[in-house]
Amino acid sequence: MKAVLERIIGIFIVSILLCNCEMKDPDSEKKSLHEIMETEKAFSDLSRLHGMKKAFIEYIDNDGILLRPNHYPILGAEAIDYLSQSNDSSFSLRWLPSGGEVASSCDLGFTYGVYTLTLKDSTITGTYVSIWKKQKDGKWKFVLDTGNEGIGK
Repeated sequence: MKAVLERIIGIFIVSILLCNCEMKDPDSEKKSLHEIMETEKAFSDLSRLHGMKKAFIEYIDNDGILLRPNHYPILGAEAIDYLSQSNDSSFSLRWLPSGGEVASSCDLGFTYGVYTLTLKDSTITGTYVSIWKKQKDGKWKFVLDTGNEGIGK
């Protein structure tokens, strides 16, 4: 009797575990990664055409984090205030994603690539990474943005 009861309990536990496991869907992951890459490109296009400030405010999550040189992490509302106070009239910022990944849950992912900051008399290039979170409305917003200045030639 004890062996039968242990077997039933074992089958019950395995059944619960199997029911709670989400099956990976490679097509959904590919679709989500494509969405994130296209969002990243649209983000860059908005920055190039209408300024960095407008683009970053449009694409940052309410709880987004900015990592900037010589600065503690700038979080949420403070990040939005920081962006709002930025003066982007003397430069142009654009970037292009080189790659990325998406979680199997298809609600979180990252992109990385190269950015170009064009000033009046010089150009600075560097690398960046953005972490993206899918919003309730299906749009993607970044929850973390950071970059490193300088790329060897």
